[in-house]
Amino acid sequence: MAPRSSQEEPPEPVEADPGHEEFVESLTKFAKERGINVDFNARVNGKHIDLFKLWNVVTSRGGYDVISGEKLAWRKVGIDFNLGNANAAAYAFALKTTYYKNLAAYEIKTFWKRDPPPVAILEKLTAKGGDILSRTVENFQPPNRSSLANGDSDSEGEEARTPKEDRMEIDDPGSGGAGGRSTRGLRQAPPPRQLFQPDLSSSRQTRHSSGHHQSPQPTAATHTGYNYASSNPNSASFAIANYEPRPPMPLTLRPILTPGNNPALFHERLRLAREARKIELGLISPSTKGMMKPGAGFEGPNIYVRTLQGLRSQVPEEQDYALHHLVKISHERGDKYKFDAFPNLAEGLIEYVLGVSSLFYDVKWEIRYSDDEHGINVLDGIRGTPDILQRIQCLKRIDTPDEMESEEFARKLTKILEAGLTIRNLALLEDNAIYLADMPQLRDFLSIAINLPSSSVTTELKHYALEIAEQVTKYWPMDESDPLYQSLLTQVNDGHDRGAVITSLRALSRISTSLDDINSLKGLPVSIIRRICEWILLEDEELVHACLDFLYVFTAVPENVGFLLSNSDEFPISSFLGQLARLLQFHATTTYVRTSASEKVSVTAAVEIPGVPRDLLDQFLKYDEPDRSNHWLRSVFEEDKESFITQIALWSAYQYRFTEHTTERTGLLPAAEFIKNVSSIFAGANAQVVSGPNPKFIIKGIRPRHAPMDPKGRVYSRCLWKAPGSSPCGEFLLKPKHMFDHIVYQHIGVDRKSDGLSWDFESQSRATQLPPDCSWAGCRHFARRDGSAPTAYELGMHVKTHLPDQSNKASHRQKYNRTPVNQTVPPMRSVNGQRALMRVPKVDPEYGREEKNYYQRFEVAPTDDMGNAIGLPWGSVVVLRNLARNIPKAAALLQPDKREAFSKEAMEGLFGPLRDRLLFVMAYNKPLAGFIYEVLGYIDKGSALSE
Repeated sequence: MAPRSSQEEPPEPVEADPGHEEFVESLTKFAKERGINVDFNARVNGKHIDLFKLWNVVTSRGGYDVISGEKLAWRKVGIDFNLGNANAAAYAFALKTTYYKNLAAYEIKTFWKRDPPPVAILEKLTAKGGDILSRTVENFQPPNRSSLANGDSDSEGEEARTPKEDRMEIDDPGSGGAGGRSTRGLRQAPPPRQLFQPDLSSSRQTRHSSGHHQSPQPTAATHTGYNYASSNPNSASFAIANYEPRPPMPLTLRPILTPGNNPALFHERLRLAREARKIELGLISPSTKGMMKPGAGFEGPNIYVRTLQGLRSQVPEEQDYALHHLVKISHERGDKYKFDAFPNLAEGLIEYVLGVSSLFYDVKWEIRYSDDEHGINVLDGIRGTPDILQRIQCLKRIDTPDEMESEEFARKLTKILEAGLTIRNLALLEDNAIYLADMPQLRDFLSIAINLPSSSVTTELKHYALEIAEQVTKYWPMDESDPLYQSLLTQVNDGHDRGAVITSLRALSRISTSLDDINSLKGLPVSIIRRICEWILLEDEELVHACLDFLYVFTAVPENVGFLLSNSDEFPISSFLGQLARLLQFHATTTYVRTSASEKVSVTAAVEIPGVPRDLLDQFLKYDEPDRSNHWLRSVFEEDKESFITQIALWSAYQYRFTEHTTERTGLLPAAEFIKNVSSIFAGANAQVVSGPNPKFIIKGIRPRHAPMDPKGRVYSRCLWKAPGSSPCGEFLLKPKHMFDHIVYQHIGVDRKSDGLSWDFESQSRATQLPPDCSWAGCRHFARRDGSAPTAYELGMHVKTHLPDQSNKASHRQKYNRTPVNQTVPPMRSVNGQRALMRVPKVDPEYGREEKNYYQRFEVAPTDDMGNAIGLPWGSVVVLRNLARNIPKAAALLQPDKREAFSKEAMEGLFGPLRDRLLFVMAYNKPLAGFIYEVLGYIDKGSALSE
């Protein structure tokens, strides 16, 4: 339907939101293509509803279906539009209807990227009802008036629809609704004319009381002396004058029906007379119109019972209907659909899916539940059919074309696949798997399906059969003669389908896992073990995981390990062990664990404002105020929210530093302006007044540094040389080299050589006497020597131990550790093979010390939420544990000649090359450490036994 030309244009928003114009243009274009009208001027409770805002609010909360499925959610949406609290339910539904009529289809198309349903089942209907995403022409059914009146719901959805071809519904002429009855019914006869009926009540009214005809009333004249006969009651004239006739009886008028006033009735009577005559003559059968047909007026069984009865009915149409819905039910409601609640459902599905053999062989399987003599096509439904493989080999193959299939063949195969898929979906539920495990005919079906001819049309059913076997084999004990066991081994040994091989390995690994019986996996050919070892080399995690699960079950039995040892020529067990050790580190992630080597030592607050070295002061003097004072403040102060300094002390320090360098061009700042600049430089600093007897003006949030800092952020170091009987030097120097040159020249007294680059330690000192000992912060390193004074060279080399190393490696460590130049780099010690910083007992409190840590590396295997190893590393380590534990036991079961050969090779010959890798995994892979410890214990124990 094309949109009307009178479609309303969207109003221009007051403030255009980003994307509003694009939204309006896109929505208008979509409405034009769909053939609907978008009401951009929609109003609810007298308030304009902006569709762009409504779209953003609804899509941000998940869409129309999510909000409709939440209780009172549309009321919450209405809050964003200020619809008010009065009559909130009506306004919420009106807002929901606005979105439904204008934006529901647009949401399906643009937000969910799907095709919206037709207009007839979306916009043309009310917003009250089901979801819009799941609504299609096939599954949508309008509500039934009779069922809704009785309180029934239409939740069954597609119950009443069958997968048949669409047929044109022909309306019954007499089955119209209320509207049909009003148009096709008989016209009601007009009301008959009312004849004039005079008022014949018993009390006679006077002429004055009848108000219809007023006539002059003659006045009674009194004539004295005259006697009139009409006034004499005994006279005849009096009787005639006062005579009152009897009231007439009311007439009942009935219209006469004639072809003129009711032709429809006469035509209907004529038609009925003709039909009666034809029935009497046997020309037509009696009409059943108006009779209640069987099943009419009743709802019938629900969808579950309907599908069960249809499957067992042997009627092709009903079976098609049942299989169509069983696939949907098993997929959507499989967790609630159990075989024990619907007897004969599993039997019916198995009987139907066994019909696949009739498509390829000249056979029709029959399940018999008796001890009668069975033919080749009869399956034992009580104990199973042990010779099913031999029977399959004796079947006669039908010539089935592979390139082109007939329509009947394709239809039958499709329905068989639906039955197999239904069994597969329902078998995923544990209760259904247990139910199927008690059915011997299921084992026969699995053997038949797995051994179907190799063809593209049978691949899907084979996969269904293998997945069913994967869920059910854990409840079945199997020996090496079991047909299903042999069929699964054939899939592993000869199969080329990766999915079939993986599923077969899983099914074999789960045999008897839920029973007390041990899954021994007897009768395996060596070729299967060889293929599994080759598959382990592949970069296919799913396939390798299935192989490791199979090997874990296989190697848990000592006899099977002995089978591997006895066939060591064809199965190289040593290389197999190497591959298992390789998988121990599969997808391992590297992590580091931090351990504290030294505790943090906090820096103490400085007592006085540090001086500024000459080279740094020269840099400050190059600037004019207020830049000069700003650089000075950053150099000698730092932020500390707990500290403060008095304003007079700060102003005095500023005057003391720059008064002698004041010129006419650069004068000092006024005190108020200088104090104001402090807050602009340090964000946490502010001027305050401490109340008290003597108010104190302070600046809160800064404190002096222990050493000045240059504009590049490099901190100077203080010279800690303190000669006996003198005060500390206290000179600030920027680099360790400058500190070394200062100590050698000023305190040791050594001059430079003639080249001006190196120091002349050979000529001792220019001073009369060398310092007797190292005076760096009370070191006294040479006091332990017996009376001999150190040389200048010895003093100089020792001073370097107090300064940071200036090599490249040390510079890198200095860059990231921020070790102060007056603090010796802590020595290293070995901890569990890792290098760790030793604890330094003495630390200069002026510089403090950051926390020192060392890090230990770990290679962690994938783990679950509980921290247990999972994946390929766990599968490989448990197989290694089985081999290390069972190889000595298996060796005792070997033949004497092979036992002697094994004893020469011994356990150490097999696991010796792996010991270093195992120790590495145990040290660095914590989730596997306990397993590796057990493996090494079994290796040592086995080595002792082999010796």
